[in-house]
Amino acid sequence: MLPKQHKFTSPAEFSRTIKRGRRTGTRTVVVHAMDHSRAAGAEVSHQGGPRVGLIVSKAVGNAVIRHRTSRRLRHVCSSFFDDLPITTDLVVRALPAAGAASSSDLERDLRRALRKLAILG
Repeated sequence: MLPKQHKFTSPAEFSRTIKRGRRTGTRTVVVHAMDHSRAAGAEVSHQGGPRVGLIVSKAVGNAVIRHRTSRRLRHVCSSFFDDLPITTDLVVRALPAAGAASSSDLERDLRRALRKLAILG
């Protein structure tokens, strides 16, 4: 489980990040990223660090596969918290290929997406 300060708390946060943020994709995930310090109308104080929201739809697989994919993505995202700016909001949408991907595949693809967005060095 992600700590509370690293999770989105409302559907509006998902929508805002998807609509106003930048997007890139890989084989297994699509990542929407937004720096909320520059966003108008966004809350300014996020002392807990970067926040992440996950979207894992039925296209990924049955309930067992979706939950396994969500657990893997949460673990992979938590490993990036120290490297991300604290004002970063991310929405990670799992693509159908994510259901069959290993944790290392998901980490590699997420790292690649964050580099494309120039969030990770």
